[in-house]
Amino acid sequence: MSGNGTTAGDDPLQTAVWRLRSRACWADAAALLTPDTAAAALQRSSLLVERCLYTETGWAEAEDALRTAEALADTDDERGAAACERGYLAYAATLFVVRDRADEARAALGRAAALIPPGAPARALLDFRRGLIAENLSRSPQSARAAYLRAHAGATAHADPLLLSGTWRHLAGLALREGELVEARHGFAESLRIREELGYLVGTAPALVSLADTETEPEASRLREEARRLLRLLGGVPTWLSRQLAPPAPGAATA
Repeated sequence: MSGNGTTAGDDPLQTAVWRLRSRACWADAAALLTPDTAAAALQRSSLLVERCLYTETGWAEAEDALRTAEALADTDDERGAAACERGYLAYAATLFVVRDRADEARAALGRAAALIPPGAPARALLDFRRGLIAENLSRSPQSARAAYLRAHAGATAHADPLLLSGTWRHLAGLALREGELVEARHGFAESLRIREELGYLVGTAPALVSLADTETEPEASRLREEARRLLRLLGGVPTWLSRQLAPPAPGAATA
């Protein structure tokens, strides 16, 4: 999760990239970017890494794009951003059991932390990704919460609504696990609201399902059905959510 879903100065290129990205067309969005500068190469790599998170495919292409971005980076900010993407890609590969790259993920985000100063706009995204590793790889909810709170504060300070939708969502997820239903419902509702306002379609179905987990019937079923509609519209992306919402096979045992 990176970028704020806005296009400064109504840049036609960035507007086109955002529209494609939000509709799960990461390869098409990346094709609009010529990786001849560090900034363009980093943005292209971030799109292709994000595709891996939502589709569980495209790993080799993301690796190639990231190597290009790393080669072009020549400032601390650029090297830090590239290391942040490196850590995120390694995290995704570990999460989806493509290959255990947990140590690489931690090391890369550690390098990013040494290069990106506290208070910088990119620090919020780094803190968010460190929270993901703490929550999903290290199984340390307390560390994850602290990282998400830092990211939440940074996203608020630097007006990054898309990242803010992610911090709301993951803080709410931790609250739900602790039985704090009201807090969880509020966080998931905020995440959904922001994604709908931004038009971030590919992230809206997961937000709907998360909110449904805090609601009673018939609202919970309505939200899940809306998520299924969006999944069909986007061709079954995110793939992991599509599996989660798939109806049980005929004759399958249920608990």
